[in-house]
Amino acid sequence: MSGHIKRCEKDRTYTLKSQCPACGGATRTAHPARFSPEDRLGEYRRRVKEWKI
Repeated sequence: MSGHIKRCEKDRTYTLKSQCPACGGATRTAHPARFSPEDRLGEYRRRVKEWKI
């Protein structure tokens, strides 16, 4: 078990576990990725994000 807080994708409850205790769904990290001005792949990541909307 990691010490990082996670959030359920379905009902948005916070937990430290990899499965949501309320609904049993998968959890993801609740924090965004770090920002770096020297990010070489940031342009491509933003393009993919635009296409998924």
